[in-house]
Amino acid sequence: MSPISPQAERRRRIVTRLLPVLLIGIVSFVFGALVGGTSASEEAASRFVDAWARDDFDAMHDELAEDAAARYPVDEFTGMYEDAERTATLASIEAGDPEGSAGDTITVPIAARTHAFGEVRSTLVLPMDGDRVAWEPHLVFPGLAEGEHLARSTRVPKRAPILARDGTPLAEGPAATRSSPLGAAATNVAGEVGVPKGGEEAELEGRGFPPGSFAGTSGLEKAFNTRLAGQPGGELTAASGGKGSDQGRVLVRTEPRTGERVRTTIDPDLQEATVTALGNAFGGVAVLDAKDGSVLGVSGLAFSAPQPPGSSFKVVTTVAALEENVVKLSDSFPVETSHVVGGREIPNAHDEACGGTFAQSFAHSCNTVFAPLGPEIGNDKLVATAERFGFNSPPPLYDAEATAVIDSKQSTIPTSIGTDLDLGVTAIGQGEVLATPLEMASVSQTIAAGGVRSPTPIVTERSLRPEARPVKVTSGEIAATVRDLMVGVVTDGTGTAAAIPGVEVAGKTGTAEIGPAPLTAEDDQGGQAEQQVDAWFTAFAPAKNPQLAVAVMVVNADGDGGTVAAPIAREVLTAGL
Repeated sequence: MSPISPQAERRRRIVTRLLPVLLIGIVSFVFGALVGGTSASEEAASRFVDAWARDDFDAMHDELAEDAAARYPVDEFTGMYEDAERTATLASIEAGDPEGSAGDTITVPIAARTHAFGEVRSTLVLPMDGDRVAWEPHLVFPGLAEGEHLARSTRVPKRAPILARDGTPLAEGPAATRSSPLGAAATNVAGEVGVPKGGEEAELEGRGFPPGSFAGTSGLEKAFNTRLAGQPGGELTAASGGKGSDQGRVLVRTEPRTGERVRTTIDPDLQEATVTALGNAFGGVAVLDAKDGSVLGVSGLAFSAPQPPGSSFKVVTTVAALEENVVKLSDSFPVETSHVVGGREIPNAHDEACGGTFAQSFAHSCNTVFAPLGPEIGNDKLVATAERFGFNSPPPLYDAEATAVIDSKQSTIPTSIGTDLDLGVTAIGQGEVLATPLEMASVSQTIAAGGVRSPTPIVTERSLRPEARPVKVTSGEIAATVRDLMVGVVTDGTGTAAAIPGVEVAGKTGTAEIGPAPLTAEDDQGGQAEQQVDAWFTAFAPAKNPQLAVAVMVVNADGDGGTVAAPIAREVLTAGL
């Protein structure tokens, strides 16, 4: 074997040293060819469509070629995209991976999801000027050709009815001419329709409804507008010619989808009776099924304007006091016209001398007995008891989405009430504690149901109801005690105007001071202005086999709860029983 020459050995060592470098270079070249082959123009197109999916029109404009950016300033550019979105009722854009094609263009698969026309799939062909988009107006929507713009023709579906629990229409017919055999009584619960304003109008047009379309503006019409109104259909076209032209190629065609009815828990007879009983008084009435809490009738401000509940809140105070053992039925109280709590004198209504047994004090609504109970019960216990009754929680009438759009206010109690005086005032339903008739009807329903508070749905379909379960508020024994106390109010106390022959009614009156009446000429001469009051009454009947729970509130009443609100409750209960 011949020896290797020095030159050959040197060449061998050089090749050996270079081989790893060469291999790394080959691998890098292959990897780059497979993975790193995205061009600058494809990257620009990707940034452009990704920004479109985010509705970031400024970022889209940043990707435009210099000439296109100059011809279409960002405000004009943004306006054209927003016009196209409104026309198409665009909900979202989903873009695929950009791909280079023959010539100076990049193609991007686009899925445009719309409210009125479903999903529109097409390919967006982006003309490129190097690594910039040579933008033109027809690129505002996939499927348009040069010189075309979006147009639509709309067909609006029939609005679905709102029904009482027995199928009686509470609202039916076209959106502009809704009607009910119950007449105005139905409007209290069904609500009204009209042309919405502001953001609600924009939302309606965004779903494909023509400008000026009617929609729910209050009540159930508003709470379930999307369900009742259905979904418009029609044609989305690529129109040519002037901007006002809507003739052209059909990109997509859909049929309108009729709305879905809403069946309520409302009893049509009780609904009429509730509205009739309230009459022209400014206030509200709520009637519940005493067994399951469902809403049977509402009128006026039944759940939309919380006010101080006055002595009707003493039902809550009594439950808390009995649970804390700060009072017993065997206790006796001095007969007084006023009592000092936290350094302030708190009088009875009409400066009445009031006291005696606890049952007598409850029946005659003695502030002199109940105000001192507030500090004895204490902040935490009084608040916790009220919250078990439903205070500080939204009324469980509809599902969360519907509750969010309707004007239904929750009954409240401060979580930190404050001084002994504040606790005393709260214990008699004054101060910062606020309630609606719906809440106080629920308080009566809780006592009627043995201490268990039921949800208060107003719709029958479970998918439209809030996720709410019965709440054990107090023991059956305490509930029975409070029931008997409430019976005494109607038989021998402040609520005798609610008595029904042959029916045992359990109730509680309330009279809340809401501020001095406007001064008169006599007042200016040294007289004292009278207090304006809200009149309340909450009740259930029959007491031993409860069927209905009711609460009445009359704002700025010409009298107290026993003379103004109790007769309204009696009329409603009589109609229902």
